[in-house]
Parts: sequence; structure tokens; C-alpha cells
Amino acid sequence: MATLDFWFDYSCPYAYLGSTQIEALAARTGARLRWCPMLLGGVFQANGTPRNLSNVLSPAKARHNLLDMHRWAELFGVPLRMPEGHPMRTVEALRATLLTGTDPTVIHGFYRAYWVEGRPPSSPETLRSVLEAAGHDAEAILERLSKSDVKEDLRRRTDEAIALGIFGAPTCIVNGTELFWGQDRFLFVERALRRSSSSLTRP
Repeated sequence: MATLDFWFDYSCPYAYLGSTQIEALAARTGARLRWCPMLLGGVFQANGTPRNLSNVLSPAKARHNLLDMHRWAELFGVPLRMPEGHPMRTVEALRATLLTGTDPTVIHGFYRAYWVEGRPPSSPETLRSVLEAAGHDAEAILERLSKSDVKEDLRRRTDEAIALGIFGAPTCIVNGTELFWGQDRFLFVERALRRSSSSLTRP
């Protein structure tokens, strides 16, 4: 079976957009989807990229990017609202996600909190509501967020992303070898998966 790794952080609007489509893409191609949280700030730091790109773009380019996000949201038929205070802290939300075994319901809950409701994903209130809505023991998870092994898990995954050559989100990696950056390249991701599936089933 082909594998599809979806690398993400909650702070990226394009990763949010991609998260609304990636499960259907995997289902269409018969690929095994693996959700891969990473700390995008750590990836940016390793690559010398400013954490808030809109601060270094010209006003025209920043406006273009904002319009592009909303165009993709309209194309995908999903809500998108740029929250005040973006980019917001996501470290605790990512750690909590790992503690749930990267439960897709939790992932969608944190994305909805950030990009639809405008709520800080790592605030205790948001953490509790998202985790409880997904059926997890929120208090037990919150108690573990600052444990060294949980912190190390997210650091290790972020280092893995950097070693793979990932420089932004969302990034898809097909079968551990082919890297595609951005939700606008999902067409190529799907082609790679179908090509892979065809070669795997060929006698």
C-alpha cells in the first residue's frame, strides 16, 4: 500500500486548507494516510525563514496571498477567517495532538478553532474543548503536556521534517521519497499515488 505523509502545523492557513482535502485524496488513491505534526517555527528557524512572512512581504504581495487563501477556501467549499494575533502559539496543541495518537478528529478540531473560530489553539480553554469534543480525557492530556518525553517527541518530529528537506506547510511525502509542498500541488500528489498504486498492483 502506498503511503501519504501529511506534515502540518496549525499556524499555516494553507495547511488548514489542505487538511480539509487530504483524507478524501488518500481514500481515492487507496493510500495509507499518516498525519505528521511538526513545529513550523522550528522549520523556519532552521531554514532562516521569518516566522511571520506577511511582515516581510510588500503590501501588494501580502494582499495577493490573502486573496489566494480565500480563493482556495471558496474552491474547497470551506470557511476561512484570518484570526487576530496570527500567528498564534501552537506548541501545546501539537503536543496534545501527539498524545491522542494524532487523532484526525482532534486535528480538525484545532484547525477549526484557529481558522474558523479564531481561538488560540494552545489556550487551556481551547485545548479542553477540542480534546473533550473528540472524546479524550482532556485533564489527563493537559497534565502531560510539559513532560520531557512529550516535548522531545515534537522536537524529534520537527528535526525529522528538517532532515527530509521540508521547508513549509503543508508538505506531502509519497512513499517516503517524493516531496510536494502546498495544497495547490495535491493534483501532483494524487498522480504520484496513482502511479505508485499501479506499479504495486502490476504482476
